[in-house]
Amino acid sequence: MGHGAIKAQGYGAVNNALGWSAYCVTAATAHKLPAMSATPDPRRHMPATLRNREAILAVLRQEAPKAGVLLEIASGSGEHAAWMAPQLQSLIWQPSDYEAEALPSIDAHAADSGASNIRPALQIDVTQDSWPVSRVDAILCCNMIHIAPWSAAEGLFAGAARILPAGAALMLYGPFKRNGAHTAPSNEKFDAEFLKARNPAWGVRCLDTEVTPLAERTGFARAATHEMPANNLTVVFRKR
Repeated sequence: MGHGAIKAQGYGAVNNALGWSAYCVTAATAHKLPAMSATPDPRRHMPATLRNREAILAVLRQEAPKAGVLLEIASGSGEHAAWMAPQLQSLIWQPSDYEAEALPSIDAHAADSGASNIRPALQIDVTQDSWPVSRVDAILCCNMIHIAPWSAAEGLFAGAARILPAGAALMLYGPFKRNGAHTAPSNEKFDAEFLKARNPAWGVRCLDTEVTPLAERTGFARAATHEMPANNLTVVFRKR
């Protein structure tokens, strides 16, 4: 896994505002290493990646191209890339994040994986008119558009339209409303108490009245909707 407010805060500040310590701990903490270390371990750990990675990988096996470059937007800790890329050897995995401080964690997890198909992480601000990559064959973005102002979703689709070829997939994972309503009480509580209470510009987006119309305006069509664990979805949009 951020523009307006994200531009001022950065994805890292967003993560901190969300109480990131509850979701992401350093490897040093996880392994109870001494507090003072000559070479601090840069790896971050997000427990949610352990719970959703198999379901996301199953969708990628169906929807991602058999070969080419997959750009991951908002890679966060880098654990998705490190676990999935070795199992998708025909794809080149390009991780990225808005937060510069996240890049060492992404690269460290990639190195630990031993995978030869993970590129060095890039810093990408999705709201910018130019990204540091000119063409890819698919895009994966997990848990970003709800923890960011709407301008981040707009920037994501605009950027995807610039760098994806016709027929290529933009895949979004996370919670969504359907037809203006939450799909579960837990999502409604998360939206009100964990997102909007921290920043009114954040929020669970409606797939039918917000995200899909944005996709259509930027040249994408909704091609598939996959039910995922914990009341999440992976939604596949393809460039027309």
